[in-house]
Amino acid sequence: MVQTCIVHLVRHSLNFCSWKDRKAVAADLHRIYRAATADMAAAALDAFEEKWAAKYASIAPAWRRSWQEVIPFFAFDPATRKVVYTTNAIESLNRVIRKSIKTRGSFPTDDAATKLIYLAIRSFEKDGRNVREWFAARNQFAIMFGERYAA
Repeated sequence: MVQTCIVHLVRHSLNFCSWKDRKAVAADLHRIYRAATADMAAAALDAFEEKWAAKYASIAPAWRRSWQEVIPFFAFDPATRKVVYTTNAIESLNRVIRKSIKTRGSFPTDDAATKLIYLAIRSFEKDGRNVREWFAARNQFAIMFGERYAA
C-alpha cells in the first residue's frame, strides 16, 4: 500500500495560490482529506475544482495525479488518519535512528546494532515526540495487517 503525504500535497497546492486566498483554499482542501470516504473526497475534489479552477487551475490536477496514492488514506478510521496523514513522524524517527547509528560508526555484531536502534527508539518515545494517537492507530493496524504482527 502506497500513500502520499497529505501535508506535503496540501503545501504543494498552497504554493500555487496567493496569500489572500490561502486560508480559503486550505479550508476547501481540508474538506477533501477530511471526507469520510474516498467517494466523498472525490466529490469534494470536484467541488474544489469547480470553485477554484478559474483562478488556480493547477491545484486540482495535482491532486488528481496523486489520487491513487491519496485514496488508501480513506481506508483508515479518523484516529488512524491523524497518524498516517503525514510522514513527518516517520521521517523524524528515521532521522533519530540514522543519527544514533552514524555517531557509532561500526558494530561488533548485529545484536549490538539492534540494541542501539532499540535504545534510540525508546529515547525518541520518552522525549514526548511520539504521536498521541498511536495507540488507537496501532490497534487498527493490528486488525488490518494482522499477519504482519508477531504474537
